[in-house]
Amino acid sequence: MKKNAKTEDAILALLKARGSMSAVDLAGKLNITAIGMRQHLKRMNEMGMIAATPLIASKPKGAGRPATSWELTTLSHNKFGDSHALLTKDLIESARAVFGDEGVEQLVAHREDQTLKLYQEAMSAASPLKVKVAQLVRLREQEGYMAEVEEDGQGGFLFVENHCPICTAATVCQGFCRAELSIFRTVLGPDAIVERVEYLLEGGRRCSYTIRPKSLN
Repeated sequence: MKKNAKTEDAILALLKARGSMSAVDLAGKLNITAIGMRQHLKRMNEMGMIAATPLIASKPKGAGRPATSWELTTLSHNKFGDSHALLTKDLIESARAVFGDEGVEQLVAHREDQTLKLYQEAMSAASPLKVKVAQLVRLREQEGYMAEVEEDGQGGFLFVENHCPICTAATVCQGFCRAELSIFRTVLGPDAIVERVEYLLEGGRRCSYTIRPKSLN
């Protein structure tokens, strides 16, 4: 039972990080047989943890098993937590009711200032942009953002956050999102261009950012 739970936690983590995947791809990533993977997926589907979605068939119609991918349900997305989300959301709404929008913006600015100082201290020894980005990934990982980075092959990077532990709070105060983008731009320095290219609150599966040196422009 414990082995099944460990495997299924790994499946959930992959689907959270990568989006929908086929049974074959999941089996390959976790180094188990396709038959074993389908058994896990069947059980997880019956428990409401994942849902099947059709894939564009790569074989002629009627040839072999229908192409299917799997994705997380809302139940499983919630498994990753949201940093006391409902309490935070209620506190923000209460602060807005008592202090108005200006008061909430002051709270966001205070949090931004604290986070910026923490990041600047942690990244003080980082110099090349690649090292700064790697350190930023580590900092965001520690905060539960499931962060990762990919080089784009042209001297830049794609910085990805597969989970947002403050997403519920951000739905009632998008100042948090503006502050985060500002923090990234500040800590990565004036020689880096940082742009958000995928946004969870606008229907994206995750938040992602392009990071490239100004010298590439």
